Amino acid sequence: MGQIIEDSLSDYNYRLRFDPDKPLQVGGQAVIEGVMMRAPGRIATAVRRSNGQIVVKKRDYVSLAEKNKLFKLPILRGAAGLIEMMFIGIDTLNFSTDVAMHDIDSKERENGNGKAPKKSPASNLRLALTVMLSLLIGIAIFFITPLVVTTTLFNVEQKAFGFNIIAGGFRISILLGYLLIISMMKDVKRLFEYHGAEHKAVFTFEAGGDLTVDSARRFTRFHPRCGTSFILIVMIASMLFFSVLDSLLIVWLGKISLPVRLLTHLPMIPIVGGIAYEFIRWSARRSTTPIGRILVAPGLWLQRITTREPDSSQIEVALVALKCALGVDDPQAAVYIRHASELVLN
Repeated sequence: MGQIIEDSLSDYNYRLRFDPDKPLQVGGQAVIEGVMMRAPGRIATAVRRSNGQIVVKKRDYVSLAEKNKLFKLPILRGAAGLIEMMFIGIDTLNFSTDVAMHDIDSKERENGNGKAPKKSPASNLRLALTVMLSLLIGIAIFFITPLVVTTTLFNVEQKAFGFNIIAGGFRISILLGYLLIISMMKDVKRLFEYHGAEHKAVFTFEAGGDLTVDSARRFTRFHPRCGTSFILIVMIASMLFFSVLDSLLIVWLGKISLPVRLLTHLPMIPIVGGIAYEFIRWSARRSTTPIGRILVAPGLWLQRITTREPDSSQIEVALVALKCALGVDDPQAAVYIRHASELVLN
């Protein structure tokens, strides 16, 4: 295992500390054998190689909100952030996959059974196509399928509230079933452990603690602003939002059909995401109050599936990613690369 970072941010500019009255400043996601962290102006992904070495890919990043003030407006900032995180998430996931595959290829090549790994990284075209495919699959499974099933099996097509409650119930059931099934897979269990490590690292930062393994280990793996909570809130918000939308359409058109719902619901998904984002921000500011605890409880409960207790080596990786995202690099703790093709097997 690589050297554990023992220094802290005591001499670092604390303007980056979490402020609940401002847009979320630090966050991340788990990737294959690693963690991606995002801070103002920078993204860093740390991955643990098969030989124990930590490799880091970091890059500067300017968000849509920083490029255009329009995307700082409520709801729009959430919709823009949702799209941004899809691109960032898939890009970093591709990087972690490339690192893992490089180590596998290198071992096979040492044994005379493999070919030299390709040196070209995932292209922008590949990333765009992957995001588009992921979007299409997600929309088909979580939005189109519930609409079709509810229309086919239940006689509630003209009942705006009843229809969307049933369709929303299907969405949540599909999500829970999917998460429960994949949570039993060995590799996904590891991914969920890194998810827990990411939460512990973020909590340590927000609490003003030293960014060390011993400090981070004390914090919970359940975080009120987790992406898992966000997905659940999107599904709950969609029930209410589409109930209102369908009611207006029924008044305007006289009746509503499946094609009309598809044509009107699907374009509104980013808006629903923006509403969910605002709710997450609002509830996170009140997470220590009685009403706040009730509001964040469903998301925290869902994290019992999507996070697992990490070990020290996984927490170390999360802290390396966080510190690199904050601009506090430690060359003794990790190797910095741009592409997996730069790696050599030690």
